[in-house]
Amino acid sequence: MVAWFWKRDKDAKERPRKVVIAEGLWIKCDSCKEIVYRAEVERAGRVCPKCRYPFRISARERLALLIDEGSLEERDAGLVSQDPLGFKDTKRYRDRLKSAKEKTGLEEAVISGLARIGAFPVVVCVFEFEFMGGSMASVVGEKIARAIELAGVKRVPLIILSASGGARMQEGILSLMQMAKTAAALQRLGEERLPYISILTDPTTGGVTASVAMLGDVILAEPRALIGFAGPRVISETIRQPLPEGFQRSEFLLEHGQLDLVVERRDLKETLRRLLAFFADRPPLPVP
Repeated sequence: MVAWFWKRDKDAKERPRKVVIAEGLWIKCDSCKEIVYRAEVERAGRVCPKCRYPFRISARERLALLIDEGSLEERDAGLVSQDPLGFKDTKRYRDRLKSAKEKTGLEEAVISGLARIGAFPVVVCVFEFEFMGGSMASVVGEKIARAIELAGVKRVPLIILSASGGARMQEGILSLMQMAKTAAALQRLGEERLPYISILTDPTTGGVTASVAMLGDVILAEPRALIGFAGPRVISETIRQPLPEGFQRSEFLLEHGQLDLVVERRDLKETLRRLLAFFADRPPLPVP
């Protein structure tokens, strides 16, 4: 009996102690892999306090961080996607749409409307990556095109925040045509001499990068955002060469002249406020 208790005590000392972490209190950073306190991440605007990596956030969270409180007048919220091709892979397209709506509470992968930033009136479009990867479908392209036209009618700047995996394959060529449609609308906006500020977040890829995302008069990006047309693995396999370190990340693109500025999330609203003041040709109003 004594030996049995001795053995149990010895095993207890050698056995690694199990640490119980309350669910929801901690979160693992995708960049530095550190376990960080969720409350600290939330206080920093969903940014890792260790390495300053910006976590992915929803479209409504982005709007809350950027626009003046209560200033959003959403437009075209009732536009919904159809299933023109009757598409089905492992799951029917209409079922994927239903799941995405239930998951996000949105009808499509972009929110658009009139708003104010630092009291400056703007038209904003924000992609929701959780809605089928923020993919550009017919309705997404239509909402963006209408937002661009609204900026022209109201004579205010346009701001688009991109977070997308590219065109939506379930709509085939109809999805791809949104690239030309939105690019043509931006061309008309440029002819009206109205500014367009494009903000790229993680990830911005595919047809969105090849159209609206890279056509801004000013192009900003969040730190370490993945930005490109094809993915790095596809490019590496195609050219049969290793890619440079940091390839297709914001800092790499800034160094090679494809971006104007990489901006920390906490500084983005103030940066936009100053840009809008510059385009309005008057000093920015003091921060309330």
